[in-house]
Amino acid sequence: MTAITRATTADTALCAAIVAQSFAELPQTAWLIADPADRLPALTADFAILVEHALAHGHVDLIGDHAVAVWFDRTGAAIPAPANYDARVLAATGRYAERFHALDSAFEANHPAEPHHHLALLAVAPAKQRQGLGEALLRHHHAHLDSRGVAAFLEASTPESTRLYLREGYAPLGEPYPLPDDGPTMWPLWRQPA
Repeated sequence: MTAITRATTADTALCAAIVAQSFAELPQTAWLIADPADRLPALTADFAILVEHALAHGHVDLIGDHAVAVWFDRTGAAIPAPANYDARVLAATGRYAERFHALDSAFEANHPAEPHHHLALLAVAPAKQRQGLGEALLRHHHAHLDSRGVAAFLEASTPESTRLYLREGYAPLGEPYPLPDDGPTMWPLWRQPA
């Protein structure tokens, strides 16, 4: 297995591309971007905003060009929105920007206030899935969190990913919730430090 490294700004495009490819077939993606032809370009551009922001307010772990975990540190002061966020989302997603903002609002409404690290994105390139890379990224960061007594939070997007996180020490945090306009379900999960 390739070593886990800490991503830098030079890796932003690579990280965004891994996430976009991994997430392209999720129900949440179809809800966000109705036209399949628009999905990869819009997702890649939008995820680049998120990855760049995490590099400033958390960190990003990378396994080669195969897998990425995007974490935000929410143990201190509130994290500001990315600079020029609305304009950048519009430039990235075009006619789908309203849906992306609805997703942001749903996430914010269901985000816990307690100090934690937030796993915003965990993605493995489709050809490398089911080979333990996601688990390796989780365990790597969980060891860091456990050594500091810090909890973790995430929103799982499918029952399958929820099962992965449950195996890695997460537990449901409240009830699953649907995205607006009859959108797909999200599963909020919380991990206490070991």
